[in-house]
Amino acid sequence: MSYERIVILILLLLLAAALFRPQPVVTVTAPKPETVPEAAASPAETSGLPDVLTVIHQRKSVRSYTGEPVGLPELRELVRAGFAAPTAGNARPWAFVIVTDRAKLDALADAMPYGKMLKKAPAAIAVCGVESAFRSGESREMWVQDCSAATENILLAAEGTGLGAVWLGVYPYKDRSASISSILKLPEGIVPFSLISVGHPAGTEKPKQKYDPSRLFLQQWGMPFRP
Repeated sequence: MSYERIVILILLLLLAAALFRPQPVVTVTAPKPETVPEAAASPAETSGLPDVLTVIHQRKSVRSYTGEPVGLPELRELVRAGFAAPTAGNARPWAFVIVTDRAKLDALADAMPYGKMLKKAPAAIAVCGVESAFRSGESREMWVQDCSAATENILLAAEGTGLGAVWLGVYPYKDRSASISSILKLPEGIVPFSLISVGHPAGTEKPKQKYDPSRLFLQQWGMPFRP
């Protein structure tokens, strides 16, 4: 057999081997359908805390407490809510005193005509005005609104975190102001505005229904609100 024939025969054998060799099975995996991401849950949903409107409508003045103490980190978070309140001209004319000392709480209870719940409360927060931060002229008294907003923020924060609180008015009563200043050793220029009694609620108080459509008007006084 000639050399050329031998080469041709080898090539034919290689071709036949390639044609009849078993082919690997290729498995095609269908692409997974794209999933639509779920809407991000709100902080209230992820933490189990109520939403802001529920907190507002469930807020109540809590004067009865269990014997459970309230930790300083919890009280600090309440005060942080106070610092977040709106303030005219960003004056921030406020300061806060957290009180957990039993003797001081009892003294505050005796100094406040309607503060007897402080005898059983594990903590209190004093909201104070800082005169050096008061605005001048006609806007000076805006500090009262600022400290009111800070006080309300603390009350809402207490409600929203499972605590109970009640607002005890100090300003503008001079006798109460003098007593609170003495007990808390407030320096000159620091005006006690309110006391907030804080504790774990005993569950006796319920929110009051205060909505009054007769006092809601549209566009001008006397025009009933009809959505």
